[in-house]
Amino acid sequence: MEHHAISAEHLSIACVREILEHHRRLVLSDDARQRIVRCREYLDRKMENPERPIYGITTGFGSLCDISVGRGELAQLQKNLVMSHACGTGERVPSQIVKLILLLKIQSLSYGHSGVQLATVERLIDFFNYDVLPVVYQQGSLGASGDLAPLAHLSLPLLGLGEVEYNGEVHPAAEMLAEFGWRPIELQSKEGLALLNGTQFMSAYGVWSLIEAHRLSEWADRIGALSLDAFDGRIEPFCDEVHLIRAHRGQLATARAFRRLLEGSELIARPKKHVQDPYSFRCIPQVHGASKDTIDYVESVLTTEINSTTDNPTVFPEEDMVVSAGNFHGQPIALAMDFLAIALAELGSISERRTYKLISGARGLPNFLVAKPGLNSGFMIPQYTAASIVSQTKGLCMPASIDSIPSSQGQEDHVSMGSNAATKLYRVVRNTERVLAIELFNAAQALEFRRPARSSAALEKIVADFRERVPFVDNDTVMYPHIEAAVQFLRTL
Repeated sequence: MEHHAISAEHLSIACVREILEHHRRLVLSDDARQRIVRCREYLDRKMENPERPIYGITTGFGSLCDISVGRGELAQLQKNLVMSHACGTGERVPSQIVKLILLLKIQSLSYGHSGVQLATVERLIDFFNYDVLPVVYQQGSLGASGDLAPLAHLSLPLLGLGEVEYNGEVHPAAEMLAEFGWRPIELQSKEGLALLNGTQFMSAYGVWSLIEAHRLSEWADRIGALSLDAFDGRIEPFCDEVHLIRAHRGQLATARAFRRLLEGSELIARPKKHVQDPYSFRCIPQVHGASKDTIDYVESVLTTEINSTTDNPTVFPEEDMVVSAGNFHGQPIALAMDFLAIALAELGSISERRTYKLISGARGLPNFLVAKPGLNSGFMIPQYTAASIVSQTKGLCMPASIDSIPSSQGQEDHVSMGSNAATKLYRVVRNTERVLAIELFNAAQALEFRRPARSSAALEKIVADFRERVPFVDNDTVMYPHIEAAVQFLRTL
């Protein structure tokens, strides 16, 4: 199995995707090891004769920052921090996102500004490489001071506490540590803070959603092109000339993608009786394109975030500085994730409108895409389902990042709520995927009523592959398995 070296080198979203999809094992580069050890040794020396209280290292946390802690109690202070902050609740974080949180936490700690022991980072790498995934809950983080509650649950198993998932089953962490022959980590000064402060919960959801957003954006173009052809739409609104005079990159890229997808189609080339198409077809470059540009912007923000140190205090051995600041504040990515949710919601919104047009009995297509309407309801209700999902998504798109509730007796008086932005974004991704799957279900059905005319080779290939999983619906049948099969089909390419 190939390895990925954790180092100071740039970690791209594409690299993260490759690590996860190809099950790469992680190793620390020599440089990362040296940085971690150098920072820990510096902090140990600093602790021998501290000149003044250092937040969270020789003091309590949050509004308890003015209470000093005795030297003999510093290790217990860090353990207490992890235990007391593990207050997550609600649904569990999906396992693939837990694994991503581990990766991003390891990357952040490897820069040598966090003061952790080498053994702590290596144990996190063990968890990642052997798929020993801590049980983490979705609710509990305010998105500032870091993702305290979820990262506390991520950290409990290091101490032999909490639970982990292994091979699809949940076990007490202590049992799994014993099975692998791993001793619990004895946290040193600063380590609990290094583990709990940070934006890795938010960032992991954001990165996962961004990877999915790229996939769904490509599918939105493929499915939209198929719907355009099945609806007997016009190609003229996709010509370069239109988009070069309003030169948004995503708009131009979308128009060109549609022309490639529809190249060679008999349907798109035949003369049209209608002068123009509805906005849900004619304005696809403008709508899909705006979402593409948003995805690119969010990628730039998240790429910066996952290549950053986001715990607190921040340790600078070369400068002899330990600074209590605010890199754990999730505002940069909270705003971006709210923006991405809106962009993906719009892909779903315009998709549902195309589905509605396909079943409306227009342009020679039968009502609800059935040969015998009345006896058969056909594709009447999949559109209801898509409309319901789109409506729910609109509610999920209220920005989480505009809210803030003070905590810790007012010491932490402005928070990002980025964790709520992140978990809402996850739901928007899944909703948009389902809406696009329903459009594909309808578009493939509509295309059959245009036979013997053919669409392009590219789109006919998609339909042929789709038909291996989802049949043409002649008479009414149970529809929900076909919708789920369509969802799964979108995950195959």
